[in-house]
Amino acid sequence: MTFVPPGSGWPDDPARPDTPVAHDPGEVGELASASPTLAELTARQSVCRACPRLVEWREEVATVRRRAFAGETYWGRPIAGWGEERPEILIVGLAPAAHGGNRTGRIFTGDRSGDWLFASLYRTGLAAQETSVRAGDGQRLLGARMAAAVRCAPPDNKPAPQERAACFPWLAREVELVAESLRVVVALGGFAWQAVWPALREAGYALPRPRPAFGHGAEVRLSRGGTSTHLLGCYHPSQQNTFTGRVTAEMLDQIFTRANALRAL
Repeated sequence: MTFVPPGSGWPDDPARPDTPVAHDPGEVGELASASPTLAELTARQSVCRACPRLVEWREEVATVRRRAFAGETYWGRPIAGWGEERPEILIVGLAPAAHGGNRTGRIFTGDRSGDWLFASLYRTGLAAQETSVRAGDGQRLLGARMAAAVRCAPPDNKPAPQERAACFPWLAREVELVAESLRVVVALGGFAWQAVWPALREAGYALPRPRPAFGHGAEVRLSRGGTSTHLLGCYHPSQQNTFTGRVTAEMLDQIFTRANALRAL
């Protein structure tokens, strides 16, 4: 077995042995739209097998492993959204890392990007702990939720266009299910910024035209049913960005401090 079977006791595994599995993009759309709750949606996300290249890669990584983690069991499955069920802030990233989320079972956990992100969330009151090392480690998001535009770790961190399209219904339904409480969406990186726009539209948000350009600190006010939600752009805390100084701790803190201010409006 090259991945953790659903319902086997892995901490915070949302799935059961009988959770329905999507085997192609059409089934992703059907299972996502028919998910009545976040719990069922995340369960279905976590067992998806719709993209053959991504399935092969994530399971190969889980089998071969990096030397530093050779003694660990890898999750090796798609990474479901996690956090509050009625979040005021939704944080959206690109995809899990091969030896990060694909190993730990939680998005943005177990790699340098996650170290930077969780430290900032902790400083700004959105996470209960300063670090997150794997699912079930006691970390909690406070008033917030995390999701990825693509749920499987892609080779070279580059999902193909058809893989992005196949995964889209999972994100769209997740946004729809949390829209009532949602006040702020933080897009980590330009890809997440692009991916979240159609998901917001599917959830009933009125979107401005033309689409505003992504940038760090970019801010767009959206409306849905008489309530306001703000979209914030944030440079991704990737190792390249943090090493080069394109992203600093202060820059991350400014984004999440702004998110806190906006959700209080």
